[in-house]
Amino acid sequence: MQTISWADFEKVELRAGTILQVLDFPEARKPAYKLQVDFGGYGIRWSSAQITKHYTKEELTGRQIVGVTNFPEKQIANFKSEFLVTGFADEQGDIVLTAIERPVPNGSRLV
Repeated sequence: MQTISWADFEKVELRAGTILQVLDFPEARKPAYKLQVDFGGYGIRWSSAQITKHYTKEELTGRQIVGVTNFPEKQIANFKSEFLVTGFADEQGDIVLTAIERPVPNGSRLV
């Protein structure tokens, strides 16, 4: 593991957002959803997330997540991902979302 400086960490914009809409993403190579997320003053953005093993579309809507909002857009199939959804791989390699214990304002930055 490479050690980074505090200044390096401060460059990463990890922000809270609320999932507004979840759509199927059949064009993706691996099973995924398209997520529309409200990051408050940082706007409403879309991302693709390979989280179909642990989450249904219905249980994701309204949930707060943590996203990296200052990466460049990434083309995934016919879709532009505007932020990175964060999570951890379980023992099978399936993604478990990073959890926010209590509600915080959309756009709040991880400190």
